[in-house]
Amino acid sequence: MKKIYLLFLLALALCGCEKDDICDSSTSTTPRLVIEFYDYTNPAVLKNVTDLKVMGTGADEAIVFNSTLPEEDQNRYLANTNKIMLPLKINDDTVEYTLTLNSGNAVLNVTDIIRLNYTRTSEYVSRACGYKTLFKLNPDFNDNTSPLIINNIPTANSGNWIRNVEIIKSNLETENETHVKIFF
Repeated sequence: MKKIYLLFLLALALCGCEKDDICDSSTSTTPRLVIEFYDYTNPAVLKNVTDLKVMGTGADEAIVFNSTLPEEDQNRYLANTNKIMLPLKINDDTVEYTLTLNSGNAVLNVTDIIRLNYTRTSEYVSRACGYKTLFKLNPDFNDNTSPLIINNIPTANSGNWIRNVEIIKSNLETENETHVKIFF
């Protein structure tokens, strides 16, 4: 009787176990849009933005690219840089961001609004990681414009501080490559 009882407990213990799936941090997940900033007068040269504040439409908080923030806030924000990565919505085909250059200076700050049009596809990664969303930057077929619209003007390729935009790679599959170049 003891053997049956022990066997029953062992079987019960093994049935309750579940494989411990953990998504490896090196596994590719939903990519963000990679934007690099370049000097408009010398297009081959990367150029750092200064005090860039990026705010998604409907977002409660902005991302501030500013190396002069107090030390306690530096982990929360990125330093002045020539490259940013912005998330795209996985449940919508457009996203809009307000980009404010020199956001720390009320006299010199300049704002442009960019809207991105794209399509989405879901791809199964693994049981532990689930699905990821891949994006393809597409023109807005309603007004036959670029996949990136500046200041709500469908035919514009420049704005208040953005002088030119170039789509380098329209398929967003990884964050290891530049997708958009902004010249200013």
